[in-house]
Amino acid sequence: MAEWIRIASAAECPPGKVIERLAGERIVALANVDGRWHAIDGVCPHQGGPLGQGRLSGGVVMCPWHGWRFDITTGQHCDSPLVCQESFEVESREDGIYVRPASEAESS
Repeated sequence: MAEWIRIASAAECPPGKVIERLAGERIVALANVDGRWHAIDGVCPHQGGPLGQGRLSGGVVMCPWHGWRFDITTGQHCDSPLVCQESFEVESREDGIYVRPASEAESS
């Protein structure tokens, strides 16, 4: 079975915030949207900007470098149907927030 990776405590990412964390060797943008956890690949495909350091507005995260916007719940770019960030399964547990990269989940 694929490995779940603890990346944060719930207190580190209050509602309405997005943070940057590592899941193994992957950079992840973890967001709390109205108490629901979502995680996508944290490296913007435009020029490698840090999505987890961007601004979250509702369910949309904006890259702080050049303003590219992504739906944090799906990874879909807000302006182009051709661009989509990989998303991660997210699980809230008593001791923190865990993610499982999609590539690992697909192999189980």
